[in-house]
Amino acid sequence: MRRKLVVGNWKMHGSLAQNQALITEITSGLRDLSNADFAVCVPSPYLFQVQSLLQETNIAWGGQNVSPHEYGAYTGAVSARMLADFGCTYVLIGHSERRVLIHETNTSAAASFGMALKAGLTPIFCVGETLEEREAGVSEAVVASQMIAILNTLGLEVLSKAVQLRAVIAYEPSWAIGTGRTATPEQAQAMHTFIRRQIAERDADVANRVRILYGGSVNPSNASQLLAMPDIDGGLIGRCSLNANEFIAICRAASEISMNAG
Repeated sequence: MRRKLVVGNWKMHGSLAQNQALITEITSGLRDLSNADFAVCVPSPYLFQVQSLLQETNIAWGGQNVSPHEYGAYTGAVSARMLADFGCTYVLIGHSERRVLIHETNTSAAASFGMALKAGLTPIFCVGETLEEREAGVSEAVVASQMIAILNTLGLEVLSKAVQLRAVIAYEPSWAIGTGRTATPEQAQAMHTFIRRQIAERDADVANRVRILYGGSVNPSNASQLLAMPDIDGGLIGRCSLNANEFIAICRAASEISMNAG
């Protein structure tokens, strides 16, 4: 069984004081959990702070985005090597908010994926469809195109490097992000199965090992049902990652499922 992973995405939230309080509560609540992996992806200005607070804990940290370029005249961008300097393990790539609001493309997301691998980071590659695409019946085609962009941009050999660095896929239907509307466990499982099948067509070993997270209004009430699905290997948590009690509850659900399965 693949080990569960729960990642908090703070988005554009936080302050030095708020972060200190939140991390203090989370580290205390997760200290005794050893059956799953935990991480938070934070705004870049707070990477030094979270590195200082989390480096002796069982919680990893990461960035929320990374440039598709290694270095250069790209004012405001953050490179993969910069994230590595702050001890990041993970980095989110291709989040729906970046695709919709910042107009990032499949090609640029794939290039960022390659840069993350080159710097030794574990990319969390986000895929998902809009409500209009789901209602039009093209969800699978949209998700497939987002994933195929990695192979088209970087080549088939990227799969072996990705599995070495334990690359993660996150399925996050944009219609279920921050809306309170959640895919049913069965809907989420169906797409996770499709994603794994797409990878298996190219490399069955990678498909079996890669972790696929669900991101879309996961909360303490639905976490156990979602995370119990066989192809849902964890969660990418937005709003609830800013509430220590809610995030801890989700992490505990992941840990308990992993322990019981073992």
